[in-house]
Amino acid sequence: MTAGDMDKVEVFDAGSKGRGLKTKQDFWSGDVVFAEPAYAAVVFDNLIHHVCHGCFKKQAKLQRCMQCKFAHYCDRTCQKAAWTEHKSECSAIRNHGKAPSESIRLASRILWRMRREGALVPEDRLLSIEDLQDHLDDLSEAEKKQLNLDVEVFQRYWQPKAQEFSMESISHIFGVINCNGFTISDQRGLQAVGVGLFPNLCLVNHDCWPNCTVMLNNGNRDAVNSMFHTQMRIELRATMQIKAGEELMVSYVDFLSLSAERRKSLKEQYYFDCSCEHCQKGIKDDLMQAVKEEDGKKPPEETVTEVIEVSKTTLEKVEKERQEGSWANVVKLCRACLKKQEPVLADTNLYKLKILSLISEVLSYLQHFEEAADYAKQMVEGYQKLYHHNNAQLGMALMRAGVTHWHAGRIEPGHAMICQAYGIILVTHGPTHPISKDLEAMRCQTEMELRMFKENEFIYYQMREAALQNQKMQVMAQPAGNYIKELFHRRK
Repeated sequence: MTAGDMDKVEVFDAGSKGRGLKTKQDFWSGDVVFAEPAYAAVVFDNLIHHVCHGCFKKQAKLQRCMQCKFAHYCDRTCQKAAWTEHKSECSAIRNHGKAPSESIRLASRILWRMRREGALVPEDRLLSIEDLQDHLDDLSEAEKKQLNLDVEVFQRYWQPKAQEFSMESISHIFGVINCNGFTISDQRGLQAVGVGLFPNLCLVNHDCWPNCTVMLNNGNRDAVNSMFHTQMRIELRATMQIKAGEELMVSYVDFLSLSAERRKSLKEQYYFDCSCEHCQKGIKDDLMQAVKEEDGKKPPEETVTEVIEVSKTTLEKVEKERQEGSWANVVKLCRACLKKQEPVLADTNLYKLKILSLISEVLSYLQHFEEAADYAKQMVEGYQKLYHHNNAQLGMALMRAGVTHWHAGRIEPGHAMICQAYGIILVTHGPTHPISKDLEAMRCQTEMELRMFKENEFIYYQMREAALQNQKMQVMAQPAGNYIKELFHRRK
């Protein structure tokens, strides 16, 4: 689908939810409902030297703009493609003496584009920027104070051109960014690297059990001929069958929280009360709080409360140890916690799943793959009972668990998990996404190894051992703990 093609959807009155988007035709799982390029986007302040300001790909070596010394690019191709957006920014940074924060840079880029385009709204945009919700009346006192500070800095940054827009217009843009700033990921979709505004996406309402997911496509500028280049864009992809006339929904937050906690988070971050079926009926809350039963008997309530408190304390301690890189201590804390959780909490209990996720990832990083595989298997079995079968987080968890099983020499379950992950990621990310391509390569490799394993297990392990001895052991990525789970970016 061409970025900007909006012929298959339409805006409608969604009642208490305000405006919404519904489809004009049927869609199947994996279909791209629409694609949309960023209206404006910027790299996070802490990653300006590590991420291309044009295509938002992480690179080891970047070339910086020789005029402002701030913007960094993969090469001349990215720099040239980004010049329209960077031209005014480049001049403003030089005049101001330094680059302001990401929110001010994004607001500036939005207003520069509004100035370039005037009042004309292109056909592929369903709504003008002025008509987007800003929720300024819903801001807390602290948020209003921060807004006023941002506007003051913005006016100094834009001087003497700040008079072009009224205080109301500038405040509106900051309000729009506050509740509609979309998290931009790196080329592999694993780390948040920036924030952008996608006006059409802003019209898609929330549901905790949605029929769509949003994926960022970083585009491709590798082709020699620029006519084959594609720009960065979001893709709204169907995760289930959607019939013509149905509302398109996405989830603004990760599903793995109790319905009351999700509703509280949505109210605080996006200023609305979630009325979806899963929140109204508390669907799957029982599984997320489940305890083990033996012969129909549950553990005493005081025992459950004690284990939950231990789990909370452990998670706090783990966070401190993880920040210091004390991975051995993280494992020690998680093992002790799991020992207490095991006879009390069910495998779908959120506290148990958090500990299982932590210990499996850290043990994989430390290359204790057999133990990591045991915990990873427990974790994904719990996830499969909670997440929708086409949830991107479930797909990523299955991929990591499959790779861990492969490293542990458990080729059969590893291959099965990688195949499951590949099926999910094809729906949520599409066949051309880097993660989909990685999974396809893994699936082919593990399928070949599985055939060898079934033909002669002894020879397979001999060949595997020889292969691993002849190459450096691939070190697993350091546990990040900050995988993207929320759709929109909010300043902390």
